[in-house]
Formats: sequence, C-alpha cells, structure tokens
Amino acid sequence: MKHLSILGSTGSIGKSALDIVRMYPDRFKIKALTGANNIPVLVRQIEEFKPEMVAVLDETKASELIKSLTIAGVGAGKSRPEILYGQTGYETAAAWQTSDMTLLAMVGSAGLAPALAAIESKKEIALANKETLVMAGELVMETARKNKVTILPVDSEHSAVMQCLQGNRTRDFKQVFLTASGGPFRNLPLDKFSDITIADALNHPTWDMGPKITIDSATLMNKGLEVIEAAHLFGISHDEIEVVIHPQSIVHSMVGFKDGAILAQMGIPDMKGAIAYAFSHPVRLNLNTGFPDFAALGSLVFEKPDFEKFPSLGFAFEACKQKGTLPAVMNAANEVAVQAFLEKKVGFLDIFKIISRTMELHTRIDNPDLSGIIEADCWARERAKFLI
Repeated sequence: MKHLSILGSTGSIGKSALDIVRMYPDRFKIKALTGANNIPVLVRQIEEFKPEMVAVLDETKASELIKSLTIAGVGAGKSRPEILYGQTGYETAAAWQTSDMTLLAMVGSAGLAPALAAIESKKEIALANKETLVMAGELVMETARKNKVTILPVDSEHSAVMQCLQGNRTRDFKQVFLTASGGPFRNLPLDKFSDITIADALNHPTWDMGPKITIDSATLMNKGLEVIEAAHLFGISHDEIEVVIHPQSIVHSMVGFKDGAILAQMGIPDMKGAIAYAFSHPVRLNLNTGFPDFAALGSLVFEKPDFEKFPSLGFAFEACKQKGTLPAVMNAANEVAVQAFLEKKVGFLDIFKIISRTMELHTRIDNPDLSGIIEADCWARERAKFLI
C-alpha cells in the first residue's frame, strides 16, 4: 500500500490521479489533498477518499470548506481532516508524515516551496509541476540527491523519455526528441495571430487541461518549459534536446542513441498512463485504456516547429543555455502575461513581447540560492506587470 499526498487534486492531473486511486484502492491510499479554490470538488474528494489533512488557498477558503463539509455532513470530530491554508498548508501537505509519495500537480511557481518541503522530508516525488525544475532545477535536483529522493516525471513526454532510457547505458545516449502536438494554431498564418481570442486559444486539439497550461500549449511555452525540465531531470544539455511537432500525440517522446537507434514510447493521449507509471514504478498497472488504432491512423506526422510563429521555444532554449536566474524570470513573465491574456488585458501576441522584454531587461545571476531565485521571480513579475 502506497500512501499519497496529492497537491492540486481539483485540477485535471489531480482528478486523473484520483481516478487511478479509485481503480486500485488496494494499492493506494490518500493521506493529504490540496486545492486552491474549487471547494465543491474538494468536498466530494474528501467525502470519498477521507484524507487526514487538506490545504486550501487562504483562510477565507478554509472557512468556506469547513462550512461546506458541515452542510454536506462530511466528517465530524476526529473523522474530519485537519484543514490548513496558504503556503504553510501546502508545504505541510507535501511533507505529510504518513505519506510515502507526493504528487506535485499544482500549476505555476507555487509548486516550488512544497516540492522542496517534500524532498527534505524524504518523500518520493511524482512531478507534474514543470515550474519547479524550470525555476530551480539545479537546486531541486541537488536537494533530491542529498536526501536520496527519487523524482519520477508525470508529464507524458518526460515519462516517455524515462521509459526509453530504462535498460540502456547512459554513455550510449545521444539525443532526446520531445514531441508536441503543435497546439490549435499549428497551421494558422502568423499574420492571423493578432486575431486570436481566448476561446480560440483554449480549444486544444488533443489534451484536456486547465486554462494556464492550455494557453502555454497554444504558445508552445509548455514545450519550452519541458525542454528545461528535461535538461534537469536527465542531466543533459539544451543542445541534446530537439522539439518535434507531432499532431496525433501518439508518440509521447523519443530517445536517440549513438548507434543511430531511436526508441519511442507510444500510446493514446491520456495522462493516466504517465501518472500510474509514476505511482507504481517500475510496475505497470492495467488501466484498460486500449492501444492506438494504427491502421486507422494510416501515418504518423512529424514536423519542425516554427520558431518565428512560436518564439517561446527560442526563449526557453536560451534560458536553458544561460541558466542562472533567467529560467525563473522567463517563467514568471510568462505566468503574468498568460493571466493578463486570460483577463483580456493583452492580446495573444503580447504574451511573447512581455516575456521577451522582461528577459532582455534582466541581469542574470549565476548559481542562485533559493532566495535569489525567489527575488528574480518577484522582480520579473513586477517588471511584466509594468510592461502590461
């Protein structure tokens, strides 16, 4: 029996993770949950999975949760979970004493502190929060090594790379090929980008995700973040990573070796496979998802990404190359710009302009400690807001 803390249980990854727990109640037990704002969903999850503790965004949401649990008749006295809130609550959930593994499925930079809390408490990590490694990859991986903590990727692309590397010698590795669907604007001419609406950008052709990640997929920043994440997860350089557009999303990623062989991990586009493999590694669970219908597909399409239409990829490769505080600055500027787009304060093309200008204005610091990373993150958010 593996005991789990799930941070971000009300989001798409968190819900899929709970689907797996629901399928295998004899293998997994929920000990802690966190959700920011979606109290109705969280109440249902508490009723079903009976965690020992729950954390929400702030004190107001904590009061709302307590009231909703009372109205719903969920738990009472000792059977009600401990309810915390804010950064302290999230860190407590991540490091919850009776948990064996922490799934980090929170969106954005808010996942960094809980990730470090979980690692320092020697919890096995299932990592779905890209920003943790984008902002502080060297620090996080070094902390994991010191604490002898395993970090298992939950992104389908990084899970695919991990699976392709298994059983092969590190010295035989040559190249990672990260696949990307291309998003909803793969075939849209650049001169039409100024007309892109929020509804257009949220209409992803393949994956069902939250709004922030969906916009990141539309700009290809999601893939850029994955480039930096892959560099840290697998200890490789930016020039050993290539992004390939693959609209069917059947090949989740590939690894090339020095003899010219390439191994690909394939499957239908469903996050449950990568989540389940992280939960049960190295055992594979029967998820009854079926296989791609290759005959119906007829062919698999691969294309080069268009760096002119999607400059986020270039930003990410440059940040991965320069390292230091630049990845944290890029990530912070992107979060601010995407939120501004979702709030109709800026246009789609402005997202790229805000990120680019913020990165240009930043004076990079090499080998930053945690306080230096946080300071760079805060500086970039203020600068991006000023530009907006």
